[in-house]
Amino acid sequence: METPKIFESEYRFCLILWENEPINSAKLAKLCSERLGWSRTTTYTVIKRLSERGVVKNENSIVTSLISKDEAQAAEIDELVEKTFEGSMPAFIAAFTKRKALSKKDVAQIRQMLDAYEET
Repeated sequence: METPKIFESEYRFCLILWENEPINSAKLAKLCSERLGWSRTTTYTVIKRLSERGVVKNENSIVTSLISKDEAQAAEIDELVEKTFEGSMPAFIAAFTKRKALSKKDVAQIRQMLDAYEET
């Protein structure tokens, strides 16, 4: 099953949800007001929209996620690589490393991930 698209403002909402779930919708609306400046109705609209797309579940005013943070991030990366780099992961990594300095620790962690990937 394909991970539903989560747009930027919805992702910021999801960050709050992932940190606090399961959570009462009224309490979630209060957190969204404090952290995002949203009105209660905006929060409920986003809950409804994400529920319809299968991202969250709202049962008896308790909101939980159906998509994990890792799944959402992976889907976003997949879309970026496909759309911007014609599906080429090496092109994505080359562009990324040209724009952002990597520490020796970063490089070691990336190398370790690639080594672990090769072993599978």
